[in-house]
Amino acid sequence: MPSEAQAPPIANRQRAAEAAHEGIDTTTTRRRKWWPYVLILLVIVAGAWYWRQSHSGQEGAASGQPARAGGGRRGAGAGGFNGPVPVGVATAVKQDIPVRISALGSVTPLNTVTVRPRVDGQLMQVGFQEGQYVRKGDLLAVIDPRPFQVQLEQAEGQLAKDESQLANAKTQLARYQLLLSQDSIARSNVDDQAAMVAQLESTLKVDQAAINNAKLNLTYSRVTSPINGRVGLRLVDVGNIVSAASQTGLVVITEVEPIAVLFTVPEDTLRMLLPKIRDKVNLPVDVYDRSGATKITTGKVLTVDNQIDPSTGTVRIKAIFDNKEHLLFPSQFVNVQLDADVRKDQVIVPNVAVQHGPSGTPLASFVYVVKDGKAVSTPVTVGVVQGDRASIDKGVNVGDVVVTDSTDRLRDGSQIEVRTPGAQAGAGRAGAAGTGQHTGRGRGATGHPGQ
Repeated sequence: MPSEAQAPPIANRQRAAEAAHEGIDTTTTRRRKWWPYVLILLVIVAGAWYWRQSHSGQEGAASGQPARAGGGRRGAGAGGFNGPVPVGVATAVKQDIPVRISALGSVTPLNTVTVRPRVDGQLMQVGFQEGQYVRKGDLLAVIDPRPFQVQLEQAEGQLAKDESQLANAKTQLARYQLLLSQDSIARSNVDDQAAMVAQLESTLKVDQAAINNAKLNLTYSRVTSPINGRVGLRLVDVGNIVSAASQTGLVVITEVEPIAVLFTVPEDTLRMLLPKIRDKVNLPVDVYDRSGATKITTGKVLTVDNQIDPSTGTVRIKAIFDNKEHLLFPSQFVNVQLDADVRKDQVIVPNVAVQHGPSGTPLASFVYVVKDGKAVSTPVTVGVVQGDRASIDKGVNVGDVVVTDSTDRLRDGSQIEVRTPGAQAGAGRAGAAGTGQHTGRGRGATGHPGQ
């Protein structure tokens, strides 16, 4: 029999065991209480997801668009459009197309003259207005002529004096010669008199030269225009003393009828230009204003420089223009278009029909050719581009129909609908309104068809 001292520990152990058993039951009970809440939360989430998917489908049906689940966006067709794409078209034709060389040029007068005085004196009169067009020989200025008039009169007086002395010497010589024939005078006297006559004759020539010089200076006192052209701003005012040694001059005259334009072209174009220049073929040259939008006038090539600039690989060409209306002004900047050649019987399509992809790829340049109601991308080799026309060396034949607009909405093999010319404007507006959001998907940034 256990002692009473051992009874309490046994009772304690029993109570501990009962307490541990109650703790296990309590934990299990707590675990069983929270899992229904998790199940309810999952049901709510699943219901919300199902309701959202159903609501999105109803909105798509109400707006007339198919539901886009998964790959629905890609399944809408080429470029994201349904049905045929309305396009404009043009037919490739056979025409002649000019080969034009574009360049930048500067207007240069054929002659520029700085009018300077040729004698010294006071400027008495100016015979022109600034900016006036003058002809060769027109009076420009008058320098005080009185000093030169006095010099002329002095020279003429000296000439008269020397002529009188010469006449007397000749008379004396004749008398000496008569006396010599009578053997009444020495021959040395006759020879001396003959030398005096010769000396006076040479003096008369000097006097005549002085008279001519005085007349020339008198002529130079009236300054006239040496060329036809437009005068610039006056450089000296009336009343100033001018000098022949002055480098300033009185006025500058530039010849503007005709006038030239200097421009540079690549050296590779010489093999096409030189034979025509040597054969004196008139190569037309059109000049445009700084913006390149307004045509000013038309001229022809005059000549080509005799050397190539090695630093730029270009050669200078001079073209000449009548410039009757004075539309070209010296030192004016212009854009130049030189008609270097004409290519005969080329296949021509609108330039807008030619699309450009990445260089070095099979579709670097291509057009959409209409075949059986579809747009077929066709690689082409572009020749000459002139304005809104482009010649096709390879890839398109005469009579082929090419797409000219809405190309950003097309892919190779896209169904198309050709717009009639009368409805093209209205269709274009409708197409722009309905397809603006799809433009980015119709063509890549490089402009080549999507794959």
